[in-house]
Amino acid sequence: MVGVVTESTADIPAEMAERLGIAIVPSYVVFGSQTYLDGVELSKEEFYAKIGTSRIIPTTATPPPTTYEVIYRRLAETTDEIVSIHLAGNLSALYEVAQVAARNVPQARIAVLDSQQVTMGYGWLVVAAAEAARRGESLDQIVSLVEELKNRTRVLAVLDTLDFLHRGGRVSWARALIGTLLRIKPIIEVRQGQVTLLERARTRRRSLQRLVDQIKALGPLERAIVLHTNAPAEAQWLSGQLEALLEGWQPLTTRAGVTIASHVGPGAVGVACITRE
Repeated sequence: MVGVVTESTADIPAEMAERLGIAIVPSYVVFGSQTYLDGVELSKEEFYAKIGTSRIIPTTATPPPTTYEVIYRRLAETTDEIVSIHLAGNLSALYEVAQVAARNVPQARIAVLDSQQVTMGYGWLVVAAAEAARRGESLDQIVSLVEELKNRTRVLAVLDTLDFLHRGGRVSWARALIGTLLRIKPIIEVRQGQVTLLERARTRRRSLQRLVDQIKALGPLERAIVLHTNAPAEAQWLSGQLEALLEGWQPLTTRAGVTIASHVGPGAVGVACITRE
């Protein structure tokens, strides 16, 4: 069976990752002079407690190639094919590091893929790959599946602030608009590696309603999950809206992990989804 690897930044619910046998590489979260392994040395609860009381805006750091090599070699003991799916390459160095690591593990054929997505946007790709692996599909078949799904995968979200995205430095329009959007709630979309500003709403309530409209405009969805960075009430409201909107959708909501929260800040709420063909 093909082994499946990703990072903690994919925000795949723990029980789902365990059930599907997905190997997770923890990323690093940096608070000032302190560095933590995401989900290992710093839980979501501890992170959100820190971000709520500290003036320090956290950053993220990339694990060394050896971290990936250890997991690749462990999997290579039981399989000679591995698919490794990573955070958008133009938003992070994780993809490049995984490529380096794969070249150092000749014991297995390793396909390292740039998801062009963030959080559960690429978490869904990993889940689909793991499900295909369990069906007995080959590495080439799984790579083809992931490449096809990438075109139909989106993350849409309302941010409470642009400050975190601006300080991350990887989204140019966030720098340009930081001074003009102090009292505006931006609605963003991540698709094929690009972070796009869709709309600017003047109130939180209006932004959430427009988010629902944007999701509705996507048409039928194959998969969807509501994500939030410590905004449970809004996430519950959005989940209720989607349940009424999407036929047969089983409500699925999770608090986003510490890595994505470091880049978008608290109070964000959105959906990661794959549209139907």
